[in-house]
Amino acid sequence: MQPKQNIVHLPVYQPGKPVEDVKRELGLSEVIKLASNENPYGSSKQAKAAIVAEIDNNNIYPDGASVELTAALAAKLGVNTDQIIFGTGSSEIILMLARAFLVPGDETIMADETFPQYKHNAEIENARIIEVPLKEGKHDLPAMLAAINDKTKIVWICNPNNPTGTIVTLDELTAFLDQVPAHVLVVLDEAYGEYISDPSFPDGVKLLERYANLVVLRTFSKIYGLAALRIGYGVGNASVIRYANQVREPFNTSRIAQAAAKASLADDEFISYCREQNANGLSYLAEQFDRLGLSYFPAYGNFIMVDVKRSSPEVFDSLLRKGIISRSRWTHYPNHIRITVGTQEQNEKFISALEQVLQEETVQR
Repeated sequence: MQPKQNIVHLPVYQPGKPVEDVKRELGLSEVIKLASNENPYGSSKQAKAAIVAEIDNNNIYPDGASVELTAALAAKLGVNTDQIIFGTGSSEIILMLARAFLVPGDETIMADETFPQYKHNAEIENARIIEVPLKEGKHDLPAMLAAINDKTKIVWICNPNNPTGTIVTLDELTAFLDQVPAHVLVVLDEAYGEYISDPSFPDGVKLLERYANLVVLRTFSKIYGLAALRIGYGVGNASVIRYANQVREPFNTSRIAQAAAKASLADDEFISYCREQNANGLSYLAEQFDRLGLSYFPAYGNFIMVDVKRSSPEVFDSLLRKGIISRSRWTHYPNHIRITVGTQEQNEKFISALEQVLQEETVQR
């Protein structure tokens, strides 16, 4: 049996290494995972209560249209309910958009170091991938605009960008969108947007009335702390969302995920707390990197990408043996690791381990 030839070479997505595996493989009793940009403060108490309350309904199919959750989210965002679609994380919305809009021969534009699922899903649809190099770790919007032609179908912008953590500003984004042809769909991935309080950061949802070819992606996996439940959403023009819905799998989000997400939307206090703690963590890590003489990209999400001045897989392995799971192996940044912001205690343990690793490798050299 032969598969589609264009998928044979595709890599399988590699998530951050699980804590349990590291403990078992290395015989460690304590392991800190700072690899997958998860919320170290967990999730809202209201969400946990909603999960418990929903357990008795496990024998009943979920609402395929997520009606109650959609209504709650639409009210919070100030959009119509027909502008929203839910998926198993925002990654499934990426899959839906690629499936709905890309056909063989279409071109799609993205940064050369960004969330890999844009490229992965475009390749499955046999579209032609145009990768535009980041400029100092940031999306080069003028270069991306110059790459658009009659065959371009989708442009992907991750803001803040994963893995570099940089942002494009409101002025930069609107200048770009003003010039994008109407036939090109712009997908703005704001998975980490709720962490940002910088006034220059654009709120993509507020731009939807102005740009009919814009779709905004968000998730409950990051600041809301519901990564295990796999639920995210897309917001856009009603016609675009309708096309995505036509390729959506039935019952694609669970009852528990919908209940937890709805409860999370009502707990602004928890989100504010997580945002504040994350900002403190970013400041601490930046100060420590400065002390160690390490450069890093300006960080706006809940992670930071730092140049460790040596092969990142080597540093990853050394940190792993000390019980710290980081993220490495970036195509265009071979000496960088990406670190999720943890609790203050976790951040301090990471810095201590990193300092030891750098000293050990300096001695060995």
